[in-house]
Amino acid sequence: MRVFVTGASGHVGSALVPELLAAGHQVVGLARSDKSAAALTAAGAQVHRGDLDDLGSLTAAAAAADGVIHLAFKHDAMFAGDFDSAVAADLRAIDTLGDALAGTGKPLVTTSGTMLLAFAGLRDAATEADVIDAGPRIDAENAVVALAERGIRSSVVRLPPSVHSTLDRNGFIPALISIARSTGVAAYVGDGVNRWPAVHTLDAARLYRLALESAPAGSRLHGVGDEGILFREITEAIGDRLNLPVVSIPATRAGAHFGFLSGHATADNPSSSTRTRNLLGWKPVQPGLIDDLRQGHYFAAAATTIR
Repeated sequence: MRVFVTGASGHVGSALVPELLAAGHQVVGLARSDKSAAALTAAGAQVHRGDLDDLGSLTAAAAAADGVIHLAFKHDAMFAGDFDSAVAADLRAIDTLGDALAGTGKPLVTTSGTMLLAFAGLRDAATEADVIDAGPRIDAENAVVALAERGIRSSVVRLPPSVHSTLDRNGFIPALISIARSTGVAAYVGDGVNRWPAVHTLDAARLYRLALESAPAGSRLHGVGDEGILFREITEAIGDRLNLPVVSIPATRAGAHFGFLSGHATADNPSSSTRTRNLLGWKPVQPGLIDDLRQGHYFAAAATTIR
């Protein structure tokens, strides 16, 4: 299968490209810079120059492919405080990819997040059957599922807040480590029993491949390995490795301490992947988040820069 991948040189993409190639697929990766293009070429992928705002380029690449995996998101805009424009660009890209694939029966796999369900007020463990009517990024998820009615084998992979591995340089775990270093404490809020799901990058990459190959049209999938780790346990692992005190802070101080991560640091987001595992035969086999933290690679200085 000739697969067009956006975000192919990013965190998950850099694991997905070799996963796809090893399975016998051809990969065409979207590259917006010379650095990204060089990384894709080195990995054995073909390069398609463009970005999420170049809708004509997206159309051409999708139309020439046998399937599309959409990983790219404007994280730079999001971290700069312009979340709305990043969300809007993502939805435009999905609409464009959908128009290019309509009526072909080809697969389109995109990305969402389990944390969106917690932010929407879901109190129970999240499952693939949970659906939210509308909201930032949720609109994109729902649009992808609806593409099944236009003759596309569409699916959405909901990723947990921590997709962890040596490839994770700018995710939430490096951000928490950076915050701990800058404040001199590893902190959790209240009793710290709110839960984060997690998945190893290599397990997530394999799920995207399986979704491309066989997910039914209109599927919502959960890329979850650890279903719910106490945030306090994550904090304790960080504090232990950095030799910093582990402290509880009140909710009133969460914003000042965690900044843009305050909502995530207090969210309770236990999530199940039972249906996904049964549907696609996916089984996470890589180390869990706490074991990964104990391996030490997250604590190299280069891995704790927030961009």
